[in-house]
Amino acid sequence: MLIGLTAAQAENSRFFDPDSGELDLSEHLLTHSGFLPVPIIITEPAIGFGGGLAAVYFDESINNKAKRKSSANQFSPPNISLIGAFKTENGSQGAILGGFRSFADDQYRYTGGIGKVSFNLDYYGPLNNPRRFKIDGIGLMQQLTSRLGDSNWMLGGRYVYASTEIEFPQLKPAFIDPYQLDLDIGRTGLLIGYDSRNNILSPSAGVFFESELAAARDWMGSSVNFEDFMARAFAYVPISEKLNLGLRADIKAASDDAPFFFLPYIDLRGIPKARYQGTETYVAETELELKLNHRWSVVGFAGIGKADGTYLRQDFSETASSVGGGFRYLIASKLGLKAGIDIARGPEESAIYIQVGSAWR
Repeated sequence: MLIGLTAAQAENSRFFDPDSGELDLSEHLLTHSGFLPVPIIITEPAIGFGGGLAAVYFDESINNKAKRKSSANQFSPPNISLIGAFKTENGSQGAILGGFRSFADDQYRYTGGIGKVSFNLDYYGPLNNPRRFKIDGIGLMQQLTSRLGDSNWMLGGRYVYASTEIEFPQLKPAFIDPYQLDLDIGRTGLLIGYDSRNNILSPSAGVFFESELAAARDWMGSSVNFEDFMARAFAYVPISEKLNLGLRADIKAASDDAPFFFLPYIDLRGIPKARYQGTETYVAETELELKLNHRWSVVGFAGIGKADGTYLRQDFSETASSVGGGFRYLIASKLGLKAGIDIARGPEESAIYIQVGSAWR
């Protein structure tokens, strides 16, 4: 590996810092346009280890885009298109085609995509008895937001359509209605967002907020009607030159008639996706980062979540927490982009996560 890196450094200096000789992708990312192959590495415990490949197309370099800031003097990424596919060790797989566009001096932002996925998951339910199920689906997402004047506020809408088929290889839980095994979901939501982060990749100061109030109806292409709500906020607080504090809060809710696989869940490192579900979930997490030097830093984090719901007219509630730590390497200094590895411990197991940029998205 060292021989290869030395040869690459001599051949192409845009992958290394010209002053220190350390690995640094700043020049490569800042000046790149056209297609860029990006490996996909999956470490999610709910579906197992896996990987894939994406081809990302930049219509112009980040450098060129940065020269034309928005009317709010905000940086927006260049227009991006991507196509990718993945597969994991438990047989889950998928493919996606999507893109991002900004218009009118970044007053409007569009994000859209279409994909086909097949996931093998465990449904625990209110009885805490895992049942393996397979969900196959084709989905479409369309989102358009508009900046409010020259502010950091964005307002817009999101439409999601999914056609799903579900199979329980063994015994289907009795409380899951048969109609939920073959559903079309057409859902529209109102989005409100705010973003004052100093860096959208690996922020160290500022606030991010986003909320969505949505409903699924038959006239939107849905075979089931339900409502759901989401609000999340991240705050990044510099304590000193070497110490930075991150705070996260997350609230999600869905009506009782939402499909079981659409119910919110406790989303924390160290806890498999959809392990703790309910009609309402609340999550709080904090992360502390200590800089060791210009390139390296260590992080420690802890979080707690609560899932509430109703089953057979009886209220139930579950609480779960996780703790962990990891390291970060400043892999693109001019972009402030960090990458690293986290190890987290939840109530039942430990998990490893490869992070590129912020762990909160």
